Amino acid sequence: MHNAAAAAGRPDPLLLAVSKTQPAEAVAALAAQGQRAFGENYVQEAAAKIDALAALGLEWHLIGHLQSNKAELAARQFDWVQSVDRPKLVAALAAHRPAALAPLNVLIQVNIDDEDSKHGCAPEDVPALAAAIAAAPRLQLRGLMAIPAPWPQAERRQQAFARMRALFDTLAAAHPQVDTLSMGMSSDYAEAIAHGATLVRIGTALFGARPRPA
Repeated sequence: MHNAAAAAGRPDPLLLAVSKTQPAEAVAALAAQGQRAFGENYVQEAAAKIDALAALGLEWHLIGHLQSNKAELAARQFDWVQSVDRPKLVAALAAHRPAALAPLNVLIQVNIDDEDSKHGCAPEDVPALAAAIAAAPRLQLRGLMAIPAPWPQAERRQQAFARMRALFDTLAAAHPQVDTLSMGMSSDYAEAIAHGATLVRIGTALFGARPRPA
């Protein structure tokens, strides 16, 4: 990851260790090596892990789709929610973020390749959603997240990353607090970093293959 950033002339991005389906023991082992930020897909699975590892002072990001009926639990448990894609979620997260906690960091998930199988708002909906987040109490707008389509052609992947970077630059110009562009995973993080990712989500390369359900 450092080499990819150096080659692109960019600062090292934040490494988010994707720990979905990994046991708490695996997270603790990685934390012992200095990793602080972890990403989870499922609110209830994550909540048990977050509680079990509370003494470690880790930073927890929700990166999976958030159902409205799980918004209250997410608002109480996570430090970041990267998958906000509709106004209803903004209202629910703001309503349930405890005043005793720091504001919840929020990224807007963008469906940059317009895939039916993926969640995320359309690029043209970003300005209105960003304005709603910025105006919401207990929320902090931090930027954008995307999971581009796994195109076999490098050119198409790079085009998606470039569109995200352009969208991010426009958002940051309107909202100076915006500083996070979350894109890139184990298979494509170098391309994402080259296009300005400030946070990459790595699971398999850190933990190995995910455990199979019993």
